[in-house]
Amino acid sequence: MRPANLLYDEFTQEICWDLLPEWQGLPVMIQELSGGNTNRLYRVQSAKGDYSIRIHGEKTELYINRDDEVQAIARMAELGIGPALIKYLPERGVTIVEFVGHGITLSNPDFLNPSLYAKVMPPIRRMHQSGVRLNRLFNPQTQVHAMADLLQQRLGVHFAEFEVDRSLERLDRLAERIAVPEDRYVACHNDLVAENFILVDEEWVSHYHTPVYIIDWEYAGMSPAYYDLGDLFQEVRVPRQNEKQMIEAYCGKDELEQTLYWVDLYKPFADAYWFLWSMVQKQISAKSFDFYNYGRVKYENMIRTFEFLKSEYGEKV
Repeated sequence: MRPANLLYDEFTQEICWDLLPEWQGLPVMIQELSGGNTNRLYRVQSAKGDYSIRIHGEKTELYINRDDEVQAIARMAELGIGPALIKYLPERGVTIVEFVGHGITLSNPDFLNPSLYAKVMPPIRRMHQSGVRLNRLFNPQTQVHAMADLLQQRLGVHFAEFEVDRSLERLDRLAERIAVPEDRYVACHNDLVAENFILVDEEWVSHYHTPVYIIDWEYAGMSPAYYDLGDLFQEVRVPRQNEKQMIEAYCGKDELEQTLYWVDLYKPFADAYWFLWSMVQKQISAKSFDFYNYGRVKYENMIRTFEFLKSEYGEKV
């Protein structure tokens, strides 16, 4: 029998037993999960556990180092803010982690509720202040240029409707004024979309390390904390007052204004990265997803943020 193509074949009980031989012969409940724009995700349950199986997307090795991702998963699990690593099978393109079974996946509207911030922001701060050293260095300016190089040079794709080179120049000018030295980078997630937060059900909180878990550590690395927070804000898109409340929950009132200023300055880098990432995905991904319009929105957000920085702070870039 030919080996299963895990990305495209039906994920069966037999395949699950192959990946988890310790489950051999046990009945397995399998559920494909939504939300993976580049990978295939499954929840698998048996009498021996409840896990999430991530099947690495095609060509994701162009920009994701899975060894670095697994190190981040393990270290964040040790901190109690991420699910435990169960198994890493690089030869199969598979990572298996504990599934947080008694919680809900957040979405953007949830972040309009200020009562949530006391649960969401502390694990982010704990990560940033942990002293954990991750293998990957994620310099926002360098990463944006690397993604642009992947799109335009390695894949040979150009979009006339987007001013990519001019945007890179604007980001470079901004980076000259705000760059945090790399020796001051901290452990960051770098993909804080709403769906990467799992809110544990109230009646089950005592059974878990934290009321909110952060999942999906593919882009984690050593970065400026301000970039991580800027990425969060550009994803959840809450009003300004909510941003201030979230920052207050993160660092308190005394540091609010200064932290918000630096977070604002890093926002365009997050939008630029995900815009370019989206255009790369449009070329290489087999997923049925509108990467073009997803990226177009990120590009437009970046341009609006440049204008905001000019009007709010006089930052001309």
